[in-house]
Amino acid sequence: MPEAKAILRHVRVSPQKARLVVDLIRGLRAEEALHRLRFTRKQIALDVAKLLQSAIANATDKGEMDVDALYVTRAFVDEGPRQKRIRPAPMGRAYRYQRRSAHISIFVGERGSAASPARRVEAAPAAGAATGAPAATAQPAAKKPAPRRPAAKKKPVAKKPAAQKPAAKKPAAKKPAAKKTTSTSKPKGGK
Repeated sequence: MPEAKAILRHVRVSPQKARLVVDLIRGLRAEEALHRLRFTRKQIALDVAKLLQSAIANATDKGEMDVDALYVTRAFVDEGPRQKRIRPAPMGRAYRYQRRSAHISIFVGERGSAASPARRVEAAPAAGAATGAPAATAQPAAKKPAPRRPAAKKKPVAKKPAAQKPAAKKPAAKKPAAKKTTSTSKPKGGK
């Protein structure tokens, strides 16, 4: 599987920002990827475009690949070393922050050669079927379902007679409290 690559190391951009751009070109034709990078409004897009042109130039140097049929087969961003820095803060304090860097890798190849081995295996039985090969040999035998175990017999459970609950006793009704009559009270009139 002929493939050409280009790697850009120690780029002063965070990997998260670089991945936003690299994700745009993965799987595209090389020419289309360059076109898309030209109109992407991210600062790192210029570096990624240069890297892609470098990968295309590496493919032409090999001479085995058709430049017009190149695709971006793999593109990924790895994290590079971080630089620790300090920012002055109030009251004599200092806040720490990190300046991140990234390693960007782009691989280009022809579409037919970029197919994964798994895809080739899937394509082989279909080709055999077209030539008249028996389909039973191309496909693995289907698994027989495992024999089911006989279900354990359930013992009949004798129903217990419903226990009679004793009738709940009603609480005795409270008698209303008798009003106290005061014979010593004086009538309101002042006499």
